[in-house]
Amino acid sequence: MADRISMDDFVGRHGDDVTVVDVREADEYVSGHVPGAIFAPMSNITPHLAALPRDEVVYVICRSGQRSQAMADLMVAQGIRAVSIDGGTMAWINAGQPVVEGRTPR
Repeated sequence: MADRISMDDFVGRHGDDVTVVDVREADEYVSGHVPGAIFAPMSNITPHLAALPRDEVVYVICRSGQRSQAMADLMVAQGIRAVSIDGGTMAWINAGQPVVEGRTPR
């Protein structure tokens, strides 16, 4: 099972040198996501797994934390050091952190 990280701890670690994977669907992602988050929807996660780093922690986020935990567990089973972010994007927004809106998923 993948580890979890609190939003307070994640906010302290977020920056240019971390990998964040947003597993929500496209409409959710473009409505607002963590800056720098990679779009890899749960419904089509498999093609994205090969591109994720194996030598660093990958932070996985969704709306509230349930999908991210399931996808982080899947990633751990594939040899990725994945950690699920408790509270998801809603907690990020509620913590007053910036979001990127309206961009096409990358």
